[in-house]
Amino acid sequence: MNKMVINHLERLFVTADAHTIINESDVNHPAAKMVAQAVKMQSNECGDNTNLILTIAGELMQQAAGLISMGLHPSEILIGYDKASKKTHELLETCCKYKLENPHNKAELIKSINSVIASKQFGQEEFLSNLIADAAIHTMPQNSIKFNVDNVRIQKILGGGLLDSKVIQGVVVTKASETSVHKVSKAKVAVFNTNIEMQQGETKGTVLLKNAEDLLNYTTGEEDKFEGFIKKMAEAGVTCVVCQGSMSELAVHFFEKYGMMAVKIMSKWELKRIGRACGATPIVKLECPSPEEMGYADEVSFQEISSTWCTVFRRDQEENKMATIVLRGSTHAQLDDIERAIDNGVNAVKSLIRDKRMVPGAGATEMFIASEIQKFAKEQPGLDQYAVEKFGASFEAIPRILSENAGLKAETILASLYAKVESGCEFGIDVKDGEVKNVVEAGILDSLESKSWALKLAFDVCLTLLKVD
Repeated sequence: MNKMVINHLERLFVTADAHTIINESDVNHPAAKMVAQAVKMQSNECGDNTNLILTIAGELMQQAAGLISMGLHPSEILIGYDKASKKTHELLETCCKYKLENPHNKAELIKSINSVIASKQFGQEEFLSNLIADAAIHTMPQNSIKFNVDNVRIQKILGGGLLDSKVIQGVVVTKASETSVHKVSKAKVAVFNTNIEMQQGETKGTVLLKNAEDLLNYTTGEEDKFEGFIKKMAEAGVTCVVCQGSMSELAVHFFEKYGMMAVKIMSKWELKRIGRACGATPIVKLECPSPEEMGYADEVSFQEISSTWCTVFRRDQEENKMATIVLRGSTHAQLDDIERAIDNGVNAVKSLIRDKRMVPGAGATEMFIASEIQKFAKEQPGLDQYAVEKFGASFEAIPRILSENAGLKAETILASLYAKVESGCEFGIDVKDGEVKNVVEAGILDSLESKSWALKLAFDVCLTLLKVD
């Protein structure tokens, strides 16, 4: 379900992404803060499954509170939880039901990231997964381990609907060229981290002008020197200049004269990004860049997307391929939320490349763990068996929340899940039709790596909190 969060700057977020909700709320309680830290960690590591940490950690603590009020000592609970958490990781390893064989295959990739997107943007997952798969495959080197999340950029443009979104190969900047040159191919790119304008003197000076000629010639010396600098770049073959900050009219005039494309950019992050996309080094002083400092782009072209002027830098080298997903939508809030979903999707691709194993989603894995841990509890001799049993019961929270959010009766669904769990861990709940079915066939899958990280972090938080007096 979506939540509305108003942060300390009075900004409104409407989102179902747990990491955003935690990030934007002020968490003051030390115990809750630890859970929030774990969520941040998970978000940096895997991008997805942040909600799983919150739910499982909360549920485990609630069960522990019940045990303590029953009179069980926290140290007994600790022993039980510790045993059960080790067992959970063993069980998780056995749940692998699908492997992503080839990350360069689009259909496989879409199948693998569908459920990550569906948990954030239900109903749009097919379309968004398609965009992400296109962008990820374009930027993925042959050795896919070297896949860099930063190479998939997102540019949000207001107007149009979500279905107008598309993937553009290259980096998109929402700025137009200052000159009338709007497209260059096989471009040499010079990136300046400074204003391009004439140098002024440091001190005040007095100039005596005797006649009209003196007045006319007053600035020509400076202008000639400035033109020399731009001419030198033109001779070196630079056809596109990017600068941060202002670009004087005179500079634009000379760029026009030598037929160069000139783009000025306000944000220094954007400048670094273009530098990285073209393999150029940003230069701080106004002089012609050396061949090593120059970047190269196969094409720098200018496009208009719903009356927003955009410049696209495209480079097709193996290591610097960039792709930009141009997102379209009617409000900023909607665009932000879709951007977060896409971030999660791209991160999911990264963790799938590291570990290609996948487990059944839709609460199937959790239900299997819940049932197995409760059986495991019955074999424990000591008092800690109560703790182990409650630990197992905590995992019921996931299918329960899923069914409640979909407006189904949780008790009936849990009962039928428990009945099916005997035959394996593939049975979960499909919220589209509210049926309990084999979710591997339905194509609802989760990445094993990000799930095991989430569980590790959730268990750590709980065990640490239980050790507190």
